[in-house]
Amino acid sequence: MGAAEDGIAGERHQLVNVAYRLLGSLAESEDAVQEAYARWYALPGGRRDEIVSPGAWLTTVTGRICLDVLGSARARRERYVGVWLPEPLPERGGGRESLADQIVLDESVAMAFLVVLESMTPAERVAFVLHDVFRYPFAEIAGVLGRTPAACKQLAASARRRVGTTPIRGTAAGQADTVRRVKEAWENKDVPALVAVLDPAAVMTADGGGMVGTVLRPVEGGARIARYMLAIADMAPGLELLERSVNGAPGLMARRGGVVVTVAAFDVADGRVTRIWAVRNPEKLRPWAP
Repeated sequence: MGAAEDGIAGERHQLVNVAYRLLGSLAESEDAVQEAYARWYALPGGRRDEIVSPGAWLTTVTGRICLDVLGSARARRERYVGVWLPEPLPERGGGRESLADQIVLDESVAMAFLVVLESMTPAERVAFVLHDVFRYPFAEIAGVLGRTPAACKQLAASARRRVGTTPIRGTAAGQADTVRRVKEAWENKDVPALVAVLDPAAVMTADGGGMVGTVLRPVEGGARIARYMLAIADMAPGLELLERSVNGAPGLMARRGGVVVTVAAFDVADGRVTRIWAVRNPEKLRPWAP
C-alpha cells in the first residue's frame, strides 16, 4: 500500500509539467493537479485497485481539468486589462523545492512557444501538447478530449500549423550576451547602443493585468522600444536590473526597493532582440519573491 501511494505521489512532477504547458500559469497548474489527486483519493478503494495505470488515469483527469480551465480562461482573458502573458518561471531555487523547480526547462516552456500556444483553441492545445511535447498516443488523448483518435490527430495537425517555423530560442550563451548588452545600454541610458541591440522590427509586449501601470498594446519597432525603456529609467529612480534565467533562458529581472516589479523574457535572432515579453502583473511575480 505504501509503495503504491509513493508511486501515485511520484506522478506529481509529470502532472505539473503537463498542466503548466497547457495553462501557462503556475497557480492554475497547481490547482489542476491538486484537483486530480482529490478525485483519485475520492474513488472507492476497490475502484482504484481496478485502474491498471494510475499515472495514465491522473494524466487524463488533469488534462480534462485543464481543458475546462482553458475554456473558461478564454472568456476571462477577453476581460483582461491589456495583453495576457504566461506566468514566467524563475530559475531553480537552492532550498526547499518549489512548484517551479518541478518543471523541466526545455523549448516547450520558452516564452515564445507558450505565447504561440495561447493562439490555439483549448482542444488544439491539449492535443498538441500531449502528443507533440509529451508523446502520448492519440488513443489516450481521445479519452481526455472525448473525441476519436482521428479527430485528435487532426487537432494536433492544426495546432502544428499554428506553430509553423516559429523560432524558439538561440543558444543560451549568445542570448545571454545580447541580454547583457540590453542591460548595460539601459543602465547607461545609451540610446544608440540600445537601438543597435534591438531588431528594427522588434516588438515588446507587457502584461500588467490592470494592477500596475504599463502599455496596454505592444510597442513595435526597435527605436520606439528604446525610447520607452529609457523613459522608464527616468520615471523609476532606484530601479535595479539583474540578469536572471526566465523560463530556462537568459532574461532580466527588475527590482525596486527589494521588490521584484518586472520580469522580462527575450527572443533573440542573429545577436539582436526580436521580442520582449515584460510581465509586471504582481500576481504572476509571486514565485520571484525572495
